[in-house]
Amino acid sequence: MSYNAFAKYYDELTANIDYPALAEYYDRLNILQGGKRGILLDLACGTGSLSLPFAQMGYDVIGIDASPDMLDIAFAKPHEGVQFLCQDMTELDLFGTVDTVVCALDSLNHLESADELRTVFERVALFCDNSAVFMFDVNTPYKHENILADSTFVYETDNVFCVWENEYAGGGVTEIQLDFFERDGDVYRRSSDFFTETAFPRDTVEKLLKDAGFTLCAVYGYPTENEPCETSEKLTFVAKMIHSKNKEA
Repeated sequence: MSYNAFAKYYDELTANIDYPALAEYYDRLNILQGGKRGILLDLACGTGSLSLPFAQMGYDVIGIDASPDMLDIAFAKPHEGVQFLCQDMTELDLFGTVDTVVCALDSLNHLESADELRTVFERVALFCDNSAVFMFDVNTPYKHENILADSTFVYETDNVFCVWENEYAGGGVTEIQLDFFERDGDVYRRSSDFFTETAFPRDTVEKLLKDAGFTLCAVYGYPTENEPCETSEKLTFVAKMIHSKNKEA
């Protein structure tokens, strides 16, 4: 999924997200599992707002995103210590291995099927060094069925008016229509994006991680280090890559 119209307004409409605090959250989970502040892959990095605080912490960051429009905004920001690449996460291809992988802000929910999720996990596994920590957050089926389902949200800033309409299609799939209205003199110019999000059951995610060679370390109710419950809207998964020869040892 590649944002087009949304890219222009993304930072403005997500100004409520505390990216330094989110980076600290994932850094804490990484260190808790024995990870290090080495090479970090920010998968689906968007406009780079999370990549930058990771770099400031001392990580060498590779930011991957499929949207050229989002990456244009990322490149325009001061980004010392960050390399941005335009790639689809299902076709991830790096020059070497990484020590940490983060996929934040329910980016994996943009995948359309469990097969695509399997592919992403397998591609990530290929480029994980031994003991690399893989962390991500995903919206739950509960959130899709009870919070997002058939809901309309309205956002207004100084520059844009956004109408976000959801339609629950069943099977964990929510169809999302975004309409943006930007003032141009005496008229408003409209642009739109349409995409779907898919919520995968927890046991499916855990099985696919295991199949890809990861060891599951923890599952938390996002953005905490607490056990999730039936009404958790988002989960944080923490997994680790332990290569087979090390497992046997």
